[in-house]
Order: sequence, then C-alpha cells, then structure tokens
Amino acid sequence: MYNRLGFFGAGSMAEALLKGILSASVLAPEDIFVLNRKDDDRLKFFEKTYGVNTTRDYGRLVGECETLIIAVKPSDVKGVMLKIRDFLKEQHTIISVAAGITTSRIEEFAGKRIRVIRAMPNTSCQVKESATAITAGRHAGRDDLEKAFRIFSSVGQVIEVDEEWMDAVTALSGSGPAYVYLMMEALTEAGVKVGLPREVSYELAVQTVLGAAKMVKETGEHPASLRKKVTSPGGTTMAGIETLEKMGFTNCIIQAVNSAARRSRELMEGGSYGNC
Repeated sequence: MYNRLGFFGAGSMAEALLKGILSASVLAPEDIFVLNRKDDDRLKFFEKTYGVNTTRDYGRLVGECETLIIAVKPSDVKGVMLKIRDFLKEQHTIISVAAGITTSRIEEFAGKRIRVIRAMPNTSCQVKESATAITAGRHAGRDDLEKAFRIFSSVGQVIEVDEEWMDAVTALSGSGPAYVYLMMEALTEAGVKVGLPREVSYELAVQTVLGAAKMVKETGEHPASLRKKVTSPGGTTMAGIETLEKMGFTNCIIQAVNSAARRSRELMEGGSYGNC
C-alpha cells in the first residue's frame, strides 16, 4: 500500500508516530526514511534506535518514498515544500501534522496538483492513546485517507472531519492534554494543601484522572451522567462542584479552547512561514 514512508522532521511527534508504525507492523524499518534539517545526532539516534534510513537530502527522501509526513513546526512547512516541490510526482501523498496550515496552502506551496492529508494528533500518541483528526485536500482520495487512518490508528483513535473544523480540533484534542495536565497539577497541589504527602497526592491525582477517563470510555455513559452519579446532594463532591461552578470552571475551559482555536487561525492567517 505504501511503497516507502518519509518523515520531514525528527522531533517527538515524528518519533511517536514512528514507534507506533513499527510496533503495529505498518511498515518495516528499512521502508522508512527520516530527514532532519541540521541535527545529525538526532538522525544517528533514529538510525541506531529504530533501524530506519536517515538523510539530509530532500531529493533523495522524496525519490525513495511515496508517502511523505510533514512533521515540522508550522513556520517551517513552506520551507520544506519549496525544497521538495520540484521532486514531487503524481504518486506522492503528503500528510501534514503542522497546526494551522491548511491543505490548500500546502497545495499552493507545492505549486502543482498534489494529494494532501492534514492530521492533528496529540502528544498522547507517545503512549498510543492519541485522539487524531484527519481531513483530505482537494486532490486526495479514499486510498490516501486509508493510508492516514492506518498510520494514525497505530498510535490511538482516528476520526475524519471537515477541514473547517480543524482549528477547533487543534484547540480541543491537540492542546487538550495540556489542560488536563494543568488540572492534575492543581489536584496534586490541592491534596498537599489539605494535608496529604506530595507523593501520595500525586499518585491519587494521576489515577483519578485515568480512572475517570476509562469510566467514560468503557461504560459509554455521558460524563454528565457519571458526574451526577457521584454527586450526592449535600455531600462532599457537591461541595466541590459548587465551588468549581462559582469560580467559573466550565467557562474557563471553554474560553481556553476558544483562545487556542483563535491562535490556530492566526498561525494560518499571519502568513509567517519562514524557511527550512
């Protein structure tokens, strides 16, 4: 299905995807190439740890690989595309995980008819629990989407969405882990303030979040229903919930997602893409 797969970028996202692809036997190490702009030590790490091919030659990577994953910062996407545009052929599929960069903009950078898939995974792909949304560009077909589904399914759950929703996806599931981590930090500090040893508070906070998410996932019940089941009138949980509501907890989360979505749009509209 794939021929070979090439990564532009050797950061944590590229590594997480690579580990998932290899562990799910989507491709063998010898069928994967990784390119990094300037960090030779990072390329040596990929080659030694995962047995994949590494290169600094853009033309070689495009010539060897049918599917190309753009895993660089949004500001570097234009530079990558300008370096590879002359090597791109009809058989290539580009998959971009850069926040805020639309499929049409990547097509524009390519300067030709090219198949593009845009994906937004999150950092939980490192433990194969990513929530990934994908969307297809104008020239991408079902086969291209199936490639992306198989790649990102190796690191979590995948859902196809309309591209107009991708800024919202970036703000919700892309940035969402950070909101949860912040809540876990707050729970830990709260436990300490009410008398728990820090290590005990930390372990309880982590397991509480993990257990709550697993309850939603495995029971299929709506979070609101599960919340009501553990919130007895006049009880301890009710006291906590009332304080959260009084302090605007729900609105804070909504506004955080709004701010992140706005920033995602600004990354696109600002037009500052830099060079790679």
